[in-house]
Amino acid sequence: MAPSMDCAVSSLLCAEDNNSIFYNEDDDDFGFVEEDRWYSRNHRNGQENNKRLFYGEESLTGIPLQSEECLALMIEKESEHMPAVDYFDRLRNGDLDIGARDEILDWIAKVHSHFSFGPMCAYLAVNYLDRFLSAYDLPKGKAWMMQLLGVACLSLAAKMEETDVPLSLDLQVEDAKFVFEARTIQRMELLVLSTLKWRMQAITPLSFTDYFLKKITDDQIASRSLINKSVQLILSTLKGIHFLEYKPSEIAAAVAISVAVKTETIDSEKAISALVQHVQKDKVMKCVELIQELSLPSDFIKGPSAPIPSVPQSPIGVLDAACLSYRSDESGVGSCANSSHSSPIAKRRKLNDTKMDEC
Repeated sequence: MAPSMDCAVSSLLCAEDNNSIFYNEDDDDFGFVEEDRWYSRNHRNGQENNKRLFYGEESLTGIPLQSEECLALMIEKESEHMPAVDYFDRLRNGDLDIGARDEILDWIAKVHSHFSFGPMCAYLAVNYLDRFLSAYDLPKGKAWMMQLLGVACLSLAAKMEETDVPLSLDLQVEDAKFVFEARTIQRMELLVLSTLKWRMQAITPLSFTDYFLKKITDDQIASRSLINKSVQLILSTLKGIHFLEYKPSEIAAAVAISVAVKTETIDSEKAISALVQHVQKDKVMKCVELIQELSLPSDFIKGPSAPIPSVPQSPIGVLDAACLSYRSDESGVGSCANSSHSSPIAKRRKLNDTKMDEC
């Protein structure tokens, strides 16, 4: 059973300070690390990856092509980075609000385009959101909670993948229905991190696509054209809930087959035969059929939107909801202070620090 809001939030109301809120499971002492260390480590470990996707370097994800052993390990671990097994059924039967999910994914796509974020950032944001919704029951009748969750997931994904990370206030553009203070977003980020057990380096279809394209086409390096088409297809699968039934490797295989068959005039049977030792043929071919029904381009791969963001309205009180606020004089923790983006939202009037009577 999913934890209640009060229980989960109370677990976060500890005596942390603003420099020690990011847990690093890779540290030997399993303690807390300063945000600057956490942030800069991720940049050292490949924050230019999304740029490499479109500029023809050696790998879709900016790392050397996977070995057989590495690929097998990723396939073994990929289920740990997926939503709960009943998530698709809960969306389909109405137990979870699929309309609210569609709406927040549309908003994420607009903001992703507005800031020209990379493909991995988009995929991670949706991955975090789906995994969270599958494990945590948001309060009923609180529409602003889904908006806050979307902001938090996109903020975390940007911190994982982007070199220029906007301030959390600046992310709230493109017709956002509510606007939240930085400290409120930070509390939601912590709730997401805790719920996802700090597993933020998710295995996605982008992790497999280079390798699968290479196997199918017998090339040492996948061409830029094949990579671009594959990325477009992968991002186009994000909104369709039926793709939640498939593992990242199965989506990647289906995309690679679809692109190779259409672009390289490779027979589909030959393409799938090159990958059968890694994926289930029947599931991949069903996924190929779903991909053929997609309409391109995806919202996630459109060009940058207008440079002037729309400024949403927000009711007094939403910003400092009692279940997600904490006492602090610092409101900018969790955002990149050196961001090159302007801060139009910061210029608006400051809303009162009013607590809501109930979460």
